[in-house]
Amino acid sequence: MKQTPKSTTNAAATKSRANPKIKFVGLHAHSVAGSIFDAIGYPSAHMDFAYQNGCEALALTDHGNMNGLAGQVLHAKKMEEAGKDFKPIFGCEAYFTPSIAEWHDAYNKAMEDKKKARAIKKDAQSGATVEDEGDSKKTQGILKRRRHLVLLAQNQTGLNNLFKLVSESYQPENFYRYPRIDYALLKKYNEGIIASSACLGGVYAGNYWEYREDGEEAVLEAMRESTRQMVDIFGDRWYAEIQWNNIKEQHELNQYVIQVAKEFGVSLLTTADSHYPDPEAWKDRELYKRLGWLGKGRPSWAEDESQLPEGVEEIGYELYPKNGDQMWESYKQYSKDQGFEYDDDLVLGSIEESHRIAFDRIEKFLPDNTVRLPEFVVPAGFTATQALVNFALEGLKEKNLHTNKEYTNRLKHELNVIDDRGFSKYFLTMKSIVDVATDMMLTGPGRGSAAGSLVAYALNITQVDPIKNGLLFSRFLRSDAKDYPDIDYDVSDSMSLKEKLVEMWGEDCVAPISNWNTLQLKSLIKDISKLYNIEFTEVNTVTSIMMREATPMAKQKHGIKAGVYNPTWEEVMEFSPTLQSFLNKHPAVKTHVEGLVGQVRSCSRHAGGVVIAENLDENMPLINSGGVRQAPWSEGQNVRHLEPMGFIKFDLLGLSTLKMMEGAIEHILRRHHGYENPTFADVREYYEKTLHPDVIDLNDQEVYENIFHAGKWAGVFQFTEHGAQQFCTRVKPTNIIDVSAITSIYRPGPLAANVHDEYVEAKESPHYIKYLNEDARDITEETFGFLIFQEQIALLAHKLGGLTLDEGNMLRKVLTKKGTGKDSVKGRLHEKFLKGCTANKIPRDEAQALWDKFEYFSGYGFNKSHAVSYSIISYQCAWLWNYYPAEWMAAFLDKEPESRKEKAINIAKKFGFDIAVLDVNKSGTVWEISDDGKTLIQPLTSIKGLGMSAIEQVLDNRPFMNAEDLLFREDVSYSKLNKKALDALCRGGALDNLVDDRFSGRKHFWSACVVERPKNLKKFGDNIELFRPEGDFSEEEIIQFKTDLIGVFPINLVISTETIEKLKEKYIPPISEFDEELQICWFIPRKIVEKKTKNGKLYWIVEAIDSNNELTRIRCWGVKPEKDQLHINRPYMSRLDYNEQWGFSTRSIRHNFRLLG
Repeated sequence: MKQTPKSTTNAAATKSRANPKIKFVGLHAHSVAGSIFDAIGYPSAHMDFAYQNGCEALALTDHGNMNGLAGQVLHAKKMEEAGKDFKPIFGCEAYFTPSIAEWHDAYNKAMEDKKKARAIKKDAQSGATVEDEGDSKKTQGILKRRRHLVLLAQNQTGLNNLFKLVSESYQPENFYRYPRIDYALLKKYNEGIIASSACLGGVYAGNYWEYREDGEEAVLEAMRESTRQMVDIFGDRWYAEIQWNNIKEQHELNQYVIQVAKEFGVSLLTTADSHYPDPEAWKDRELYKRLGWLGKGRPSWAEDESQLPEGVEEIGYELYPKNGDQMWESYKQYSKDQGFEYDDDLVLGSIEESHRIAFDRIEKFLPDNTVRLPEFVVPAGFTATQALVNFALEGLKEKNLHTNKEYTNRLKHELNVIDDRGFSKYFLTMKSIVDVATDMMLTGPGRGSAAGSLVAYALNITQVDPIKNGLLFSRFLRSDAKDYPDIDYDVSDSMSLKEKLVEMWGEDCVAPISNWNTLQLKSLIKDISKLYNIEFTEVNTVTSIMMREATPMAKQKHGIKAGVYNPTWEEVMEFSPTLQSFLNKHPAVKTHVEGLVGQVRSCSRHAGGVVIAENLDENMPLINSGGVRQAPWSEGQNVRHLEPMGFIKFDLLGLSTLKMMEGAIEHILRRHHGYENPTFADVREYYEKTLHPDVIDLNDQEVYENIFHAGKWAGVFQFTEHGAQQFCTRVKPTNIIDVSAITSIYRPGPLAANVHDEYVEAKESPHYIKYLNEDARDITEETFGFLIFQEQIALLAHKLGGLTLDEGNMLRKVLTKKGTGKDSVKGRLHEKFLKGCTANKIPRDEAQALWDKFEYFSGYGFNKSHAVSYSIISYQCAWLWNYYPAEWMAAFLDKEPESRKEKAINIAKKFGFDIAVLDVNKSGTVWEISDDGKTLIQPLTSIKGLGMSAIEQVLDNRPFMNAEDLLFREDVSYSKLNKKALDALCRGGALDNLVDDRFSGRKHFWSACVVERPKNLKKFGDNIELFRPEGDFSEEEIIQFKTDLIGVFPINLVISTETIEKLKEKYIPPISEFDEELQICWFIPRKIVEKKTKNGKLYWIVEAIDSNNELTRIRCWGVKPEKDQLHINRPYMSRLDYNEQWGFSTRSIRHNFRLLG
């Protein structure tokens, strides 16, 4: 009798490992890591269940990729450490076509058809292909043709060949919707690989589906030809795969496979083709498959299905990691149900063959994880260490620090640590990246703890002198460190840099890393509810408030009293009563949410991470996303898959502020230094001579007073948030350490502990501060007695308690990392610290009090190296803003994203700049500055829908004297400056200066010149007469055009400056400056969204803006449409309620809203 899922699960739950009589290993299995929206459960879950189910090994064979391999390897190590003897087997279920050349000919032919080509291009290349299992189980056109082929690595050679096959399959010439390999590639890279014919979508199955209508002999002959080819390539490493399920076609296929295997002497192999980690997960997998196709049309496998199956028997198969006894039971049950007879001995042999393959033909090994860094970064004739020493000494000499003993001793110490740890090549690789970057763009002074390294400073990886700024190398790299350093590198344009590195070093040497995006609670609840036909309004009510309900309790749980905190999905389910009520009402939703939250949703590229090493395509299975080759594994806060596999991540992160600085310098060079078209070399020279941290005066009090004290904020890095701005004006910084302290304190932890207020008080009254002794004063006086920086804990522990600097940094680490299992380390350091203090004549009770202080502030302390580096960027921004206001403002406007553009324009106006209207004859591609420096000219690039090819036509052919000159210029390419472009220019206001007295207004001009685009002068003249009654655009139309096309709401058309001033006089603020005591404010409604409460009552969400250009939402309860009227784009004054949970609201529009004017 067939074993039920329940009994298997119960066995697992009691932790009594199954002991099956029949030996079997799953050599065909899928996980969510690589079979997105087809399998669920990460490799670890599959491996744990297989082990508990009595299996001794498990292969992972995801669709077309090996994205789960790193997770598989790491979990195999964990199992070994736990004493579990379990063998991981590395594989892939590749997509196979007999001839890629033949397939590619069909692809190219299809691309010649423009309509087909557009459809093909929509199927963007991706590292996360979604398998349509129904599509693979039928006859396929050649363009979509791909058959499954299971490939297993026998040893390291086979694994490297498998990596190469996967990498090749994702090359553009082999990819359309799915990555493909063919016989030619298999012949080239088959050594060390075992292959089998796969499932109902497999190689033999393809012969079956394509020839079944032609009769048995046609099917057999096609299968014979496939067998000849595969045996020719693999020999006895080719296996004929059979499977057991309740599908008639599977058993028909099995009969053919058995016959052909017998004819050719090919061994039979039974597989489980598992897709979920335990028997109970089948329904989650069915739902997960449907989620993958939401919004993409119904896949072929779903056909008319809309509801989930009631039981697993409706599907016809159970796809969990079965043991040998369960495989035998499946065979007996399903063959009986389908009425097929088999030779029991033959089938038993095919089940046990899996175990023989796993243990007699496949070695037990883990992938070679030797650290791979490029050899080409090491100069010929030198070792990596010799080269690093030479470069570092040269760098120190260039900075004229080579005779300073403090610097040479520090450099020697750092180089010794780096050499001892074997990290020299890492630094050389980083230096090579920097050398490329600094020739192309501005780079940041430093980021993270790397700024504490003198070697990094000497190599120009960082720009901050660590000795001058009191930064510790041990915070960056301890002498006993095992993990590689992690240097984050800020650049103005990370994408361009990565493209340049690929161009210079090759796509097999440089690869971006992947980001694996997962199913999040909010969207998952919505999607699952949709499949269960739960009313949208009910679901939306829950998802819109559950985070607000859960956040306060979650923050309280962690002792967070201020700042931002995002609760985990478990915390939301624990602390949101609305969500709990909803899930109790819909238990199926709860079950699926718990089963699917955190499963993979998609693959994307990491913002800045790359791996750099030779022959990446042989050492990892490269994939493709959006047309770019990338590593299949990720590395970040929650995942570490690269370094354990021997690959080091380099983070090249785009920082828009650096781009802003480049723009400001270009304006300075043009306006003040006579450069007509400054190159980047010119920009870099100006930066090196004027703004580099080594040359800029970081103690210029004019900059501090005019910007940081006065609160003159416009694009100053780290000071774009209102709270940080206010705190800064209270502190009134006078040096970089003050700025660093401000940015370190303005974070949730310190704010919650009220450190900001205490710090201001201490800074204002430094004479009240008491220090333990002179050493304590030396270390904490710069932060007025507070332990703001993590390095201060290490220094105090070193100076007072006798710990080494490495031990001091370890102390910092064990105090800040909760639950790391380092209590014994903490205890040892604690005892050594107390003894050291006693030796330094500090009473034990005072030493303990200091230790307690360490523990308290460790949760709030910040990395000083990072804080100082980033504060220097803030200062550089402020320096440019102070001394070159027009140039800085133009760059600020140019680099602010569209979502903040309107607010940025209002900031420019606030500081006295005029904004010139768009003009086809004056506007360029960036914000320009008038000769007197008082007017900023908006660029044509700010018009939405106006492409660069059209802008280039304007720039190359202007000035345009009138409409005819614009419409009928011989040199203009009107295929580029087309009707769409002219429409954007006209409605955006850029053609207003061409509207002469022949036109009754701008709408007349628009209709005559654009809407009915004239092909000749006669038609143009006719249009002028025909559309004369059109006149000008209405005020509402102008508002709409400006908002839609330029992203700037023309507030001056809605409310006058005089009215705003009168409101100020009466102490009525804009809504963005709402005073809870006053309760009255003014705003301009921009949009009304109708909603209904759980009880079906109508309410509105009014989206409003004000003179600060901040979008605010107001909930209007109890709306009665017949009585409540609200005019869009008109100013209102209102009395509003406000609370943190709901934001702004009102109970009555007609009583509380008053139209102004």
